[in-house]
Order: sequence, then C-alpha cells, then structure tokens
Amino acid sequence: MPRRREFLAQATACGLAPLVFGNLSQAGQTVRKKVAFLGTEVRALSHAQHFLDRLTLGYPWAGRWQKPRIDLAGLYIDQFPEGDLARARVKRHNLKLYPTVAEALTLGTGKLAVDGVIIIGEHGDYPKNGKGQVLYPRYKWFKEVVAVFENSGRSVPVFNDKHLSTSWSECKEMVDDAKRLNFSLLAGSSLPVTRREPQTEVPYGAKLKESLCVAYGGVDSYDFHAFETSQCMAERRQGGETGVVSALALKGDAVWAELAKPDRAITRNLFVTALNRSHNLPAPDGYMSDAVTFDWARGNLASIIGFFFEHAGGFKSSSYLTPVRDFTWAGQLAGERDALSCVFHLPMPKHGSTTADFFHPLFRQIEDLVLTGKTPVPIERTLLTSGMVIAGVDSLAAKGEKLETNHLKIAYNAPQESLYWRE
Repeated sequence: MPRRREFLAQATACGLAPLVFGNLSQAGQTVRKKVAFLGTEVRALSHAQHFLDRLTLGYPWAGRWQKPRIDLAGLYIDQFPEGDLARARVKRHNLKLYPTVAEALTLGTGKLAVDGVIIIGEHGDYPKNGKGQVLYPRYKWFKEVVAVFENSGRSVPVFNDKHLSTSWSECKEMVDDAKRLNFSLLAGSSLPVTRREPQTEVPYGAKLKESLCVAYGGVDSYDFHAFETSQCMAERRQGGETGVVSALALKGDAVWAELAKPDRAITRNLFVTALNRSHNLPAPDGYMSDAVTFDWARGNLASIIGFFFEHAGGFKSSSYLTPVRDFTWAGQLAGERDALSCVFHLPMPKHGSTTADFFHPLFRQIEDLVLTGKTPVPIERTLLTSGMVIAGVDSLAAKGEKLETNHLKIAYNAPQESLYWRE
C-alpha cells in the first residue's frame, strides 16, 4: 500500500497534466484548477477570512449562489490569535494546514503542485518600521513562492492582496520576478472593481485634467485604497498612464492651506463635488450644519491628510483621508463644465450582519486569473500605487516635504473594458 506522501505525489502528478495537455482529463471530465492559499491570520473580518470563505464556500453573484470555480489544495496560515477561525475552517472543509509556504505550494511533494497562488498578507501581529509601516510578509512569502517556481522549472499565476511591499526596491523586484519567470501577477484593492453609484467611468482616451478621491482610514493602509480608486479612473485618460514625478503629503491645516492656493481652484471644486457624493457626511444634529462647500469642509472635517501627486505630462491627482466614511471620486474633463463623480461601494461589515460583498468581484477576478492564466489589469497599476504609498509615507516622515519621484514614471495603458461590478 503506498504511503501518504507517495499517494499525494501521484495525485499531484495527475493534477499537473492539464497544464500540458489542456483542460480535459482522459475521461472527458473538466479538471479543476487548484490553488495554494497563504494568509496571515483568519479571524472575523480579516482579509484572509474574507478570501478563504469565498474560496471554500462561494459567494452570491447575479442573483444566485456561485460555487467556487477553483479548489483550495494547499493552506498556510502564519498566526493563530485569540478568536482564530482558521482551525474551524480547516475542520469544516476537510482541509490540510501545511507548516511552510513551500509545502503549501508543493503539497509535500517537493515540486510545484498547484495552478495558482493567493497571498493575503494583511492583518496580524507584525512589527513596524521607523516610519510606522507594518512589515507584513508579502515580499517574504512572494520570494518563497518564486523559489518554488525556480526549483520546479515552471510558474503559475499569483494574486497579492493590497500593495506589494513597504520598500520600493522590493515592489520592483516582485514585478521583475513575475516578468522574468513569465507568470501573471495580479495585485491590489477591491475598490477598482466594486460597484459605483452612479455607474460612472472616464471615457477611454478622454482628456482628463485632474481627479481625486476623498476617503478615510490610516496611512500605509487605506491610503492605498484611495490611490487605487483614483488610479483606476485616471489611467483611462488620453495617452494612458504616464507615471508620477512628485509627491507631497500634508496633515491638518497644511492641507487646507494647499487647497486654498489660487492654482488649486479645480482641486477645490473636485473635493467639494466628491464630498457631495458621500452617504456619510458629518451630521451631529441629524443633518449637515450648512451647505457642503469648501468652507464647510474646512470647518467640519476634524482631521485630514492630503496626498498631492504630479504626473508626467501635467496631469494632477490627489487623495484625502478624512472622517467621512466613504470612498468618493471626482474628475474634471477638458471642455466640460461639470465634473464626473461617484461613490465607490465599500460598506464596512459588522459582526453578524454584512459580509463585505465588495470582495465578491475581486475574488472573481482571482478565479479568472487562475482559470485563464491572464491578469485582467496590468501589474504596473499596483506597482505605481504601491510606490505612491511609500512616497506619501516618506513625505509625511519628512514633515511635508515635496519629493521628486522619477522612479515612479511608470507608463502603461489600462484595459479598454470597464471591469467594475455592474451585475
């Protein structure tokens, strides 16, 4: 009788055949793709919980329950805090926890034995650097994945949740590795693919002069979501994305002083337009204290952090972290009087109630990535927004110094098809 390791090796070898011979087995049955899942911690409302549950149970889609289109084969979880759900999920779905990243990818066979890798390096107890950035193991795990690819002589698609790393050199290395080993790398936020109200898109190739996002949350965290929100719209402008040549990050009164400058008239108008799309403006007495204008915002937003970016070619973008718990966007097209604007669907889940459905379309993109082997958006978007996060952190650490960012002159073209959730 073959030992367990020998049996796993034989089963894995059969599972790899579709990569060479197609998607059908000899019996004519569709062979399902298998993935390895690497997560920091699985507790209620952690990112790993959101993705792991969709991968094992499915998710609502188009008025019905969508069963997972890919299978979880290798599971690695790094931490098990109080309130851990990982072990319960393992028992519920008859999964196997592997002790290392490499074993989750090889299923104990010594060679790559899955068709895709999902890296969820968010949440958990990890150290911070001197600038306050949490040192999640995204880069570390990615390099361990790359080592398995190199040892196996082949690679498979990889998804990385949120920004790539806290170091620009590491971000760049991750993208370079993907290109060197010729595998599709998808990364980033759920914001670009969630619902929008109203359904709004920058016409492909339009002359967009400036755009911004008003958001909430912390630095080196939700600022990334804001940059991806802004970028998924701005990248559709005439000529495509040209990259960022300077970054300026300010806090409090310095933000209002920057916005009050004469050459910031368009920015001020877009800021107010975006606020007027929000569902969650401050209303301590049941309604706003006055009409929502720039002066109202300056008097009623108790805290604010602003990030101001200049792109090659003259385009401007900015993002703001405020107490207003929405992600709203506004952009100004050349020759148009009124700005485009919308709110991005991001209702915060609560224990026992909502299920963060804005993760549905992102998880669906992950499934498509594994099933097709192709990424729906260029990795350059998240390479750029990762660099913008780092530049913003550096500018804040330098007490509001404007930084040159010629290393972020990353040019790319967005897909012409709009990929946000409409169903």
